[in-house]
Amino acid sequence: MTREKFNQIYHRAAERKGGESNLTKLLTMPLSNDQLRLIPDHRWLAEFTQKVFQCGIRWQVVRNKWPAFEEAFFQFDIEKMGLMPTEMWERKAQDATIIRDLKKVMTIPENANMIHRAALEYGSFAAMVADWPEQDIVGLWLYLKKHGCRLGGKTGAYSLRGLGKDTFLFTQDVEAYLRHTGVIDGGRDTLKSLRAAQDAFNHWQQQSGRPLTQISQIIAFSVGDNRV
Repeated sequence: MTREKFNQIYHRAAERKGGESNLTKLLTMPLSNDQLRLIPDHRWLAEFTQKVFQCGIRWQVVRNKWPAFEEAFFQFDIEKMGLMPTEMWERKAQDATIIRDLKKVMTIPENANMIHRAALEYGSFAAMVADWPEQDIVGLWLYLKKHGCRLGGKTGAYSLRGLGKDTFLFTQDVEAYLRHTGVIDGGRDTLKSLRAAQDAFNHWQQQSGRPLTQISQIIAFSVGDNRV
């Protein structure tokens, strides 16, 4: 159970952002399930790879080099990723046009394999993501952590949000709010904390009818250093 009703959070966020109209402009809408199904599987691999490389460095550095990543890894074609021998991956990791990090480069074939296995079972990786219920979005986070490589913590969730899957995020402001209100009190990535956060967001979703993405954003706007 949550301490605050969602309308209390919403009105505080609107006040901090200069009114409901200004707040609305800041909110994003996730894709529909039909739209998610249209995303090719190689784009999921690209998104996972980008987020993996953004861990620990400025995101803009990776964005600036991203065209070189796309070229170096054949636009992340899943079949081609599966055909590349180890020596080729090692050579790719020394390419000066990308960020040279062998451990991160080697997540690409592993995550390509995860996507391929899901596609065999569900028809496409996108279909699996689209059909995964938002009421158990942390279950999808855990799937990515278990079956993927370096997709635990925030990386998997940010990847999902990046391509339009409805998910909340454990941003600094959201996590601080959940701790301050007693929703979570242990490690952020423990199963207990994940389930408690999911229950809270499901509760707010029932109250508001809004997607998890917007609920997460509104909570962040209601606290922290983001006043207008």
